[in-house]
Amino acid sequence: MENMPLIVDTDWLEKHLDDPDLRLLDATVIMKQGETGVEIESGKGVYDEEHIPGAVFADLMHDFSDQNANLPFMAAPHELFAQKISELGVSDESYVVVYDRGAVVGAPFTASDWASRLWWQLRLEGFDNVAVLAGGLPKWKQEGRPLTNKPGSYPKGSFTSERRPELLATKEDIKAAMNSTSTVMVNCLSPAEFQGKSDVYPRKGHIPGSKNVYFGDVTDTETKGLPDKQRLQEIFEPSGVLDKNKRAITYCGGGIAATWNALALAMLGRYDVAVYDGSMNEWASDESLPMETGE
Repeated sequence: MENMPLIVDTDWLEKHLDDPDLRLLDATVIMKQGETGVEIESGKGVYDEEHIPGAVFADLMHDFSDQNANLPFMAAPHELFAQKISELGVSDESYVVVYDRGAVVGAPFTASDWASRLWWQLRLEGFDNVAVLAGGLPKWKQEGRPLTNKPGSYPKGSFTSERRPELLATKEDIKAAMNSTSTVMVNCLSPAEFQGKSDVYPRKGHIPGSKNVYFGDVTDTETKGLPDKQRLQEIFEPSGVLDKNKRAITYCGGGIAATWNALALAMLGRYDVAVYDGSMNEWASDESLPMETGE
């Protein structure tokens, strides 16, 4: 499908469910606040219970993360990604819709950042024909649309795209960006985390020079997807990230929420946003790296 939109709604998806070129991927990861902190588990169990008809499960925790990295959810190497996405049926000529069950269990907002994570990984590996389902499975269910527990399957695909390394930011890129007037860094965590009023990560605060745009604010209460372009403009304009003459990098805790803001910025024409994959998990763990608190 040419000119695939970045976000599709439930009506659109239901009309296209039987399209032979569609590849529907359930990228659910279950993240919830436990007694000892944040607990994360694969969404495979809930996929097995119910999912949108035809969808196959894309395991972000295992298949699409680098299992040799010392941090969780680091992008899989290109060859592994190409192998795993081909096994799910994705070919160069496919078009892909990704959905999830929301960012965090019980969150008051509807950012589908696990789906946007796979959207970003597909784009990182050179594939553009991909959209995120606004509102994900919760909206689909709320509207009484069909569900199944029958596993989906597609014929094996042939994924031959090449990686775009410019969409991936490293610790070295961030070190350089701190002292650069030609790069804008956007921290996508909550204002409390940004300002150092919470201790979720090994050290409090944010990377010096970065601006705060909380990913939880980048949603639309009605569509459950992204706000319209005018509202997005208002949200991101103060950060300076819309200046196309500057490199844009988003980061968060572990490179997940940052992809939701990258998706939003793509809606405004910034398809070149890089995501700092290690994010605060990496940065805050390194005592030699500077941190700032406050606004």
